[in-house]
Amino acid sequence: MATHTCTVCGYVYDPEEGDPDNDIAPGTAFEDLPDDWVCPVCGADKEEFEKQ
Repeated sequence: MATHTCTVCGYVYDPEEGDPDNDIAPGTAFEDLPDDWVCPVCGADKEEFEKQ
């Protein structure tokens, strides 16, 4: 699974790690994140992420 990087702050969403602080389980693909998920560092919307 590909990682996605926030173009605002540089946070990298790694699907192997998920986002445990926001109840996103490891193994969750970026495409499967809820529509209202935001960057846990800066609060940017999913649209601000680029696939790596």
